[in-house]
Order: sequence, then structure tokens, then C-alpha cells
Amino acid sequence: MSFQGYLKTIKEKTGKGPAEFRQLAEEKGFTKNGELLAKAGDITNWLKIDFELGHGHAMAIYALLKGIKNEDSE
Repeated sequence: MSFQGYLKTIKEKTGKGPAEFRQLAEEKGFTKNGELLAKAGDITNWLKIDFELGHGHAMAIYALLKGIKNEDSE
């Protein structure tokens, strides 16, 4: 699945896009001023529990938060 496919599926399942996940991560203290402070496991556990995302989809959000990928990545 392409990165865009992951983002589309996440949006369909949760109603939230990358900007909203960035804001939520900031509110939860996982990021500060856009810099990731949490480990991958902390992020994926949060997304699996709160949003019922699978591991691959949770890792896609982690990649966004870490800056590995962005909304334009393929």
C-alpha cells in the first residue's frame, strides 16, 4: 500500500488527517513545537488503543510525526 493509501484509509476510519494527528500528539505531550519526544511504541500504542488503527497505519502516523514522511510522500 502506498503512503497516500495509508493516509486515505486513516482519514476514512478516524475522520482525522495529518494536521489533526499532529495537534493531538502535541496535546498528549508526544511532540513539542513539532519535535517528536515519544518513542515509536508509545505512538503506535496510543493510535491502536484510541483509534483502533493497525500497526502499519499507526506507523504511518509515526512517520509523519517524526518527519520521515509528509502529506505529499508516496
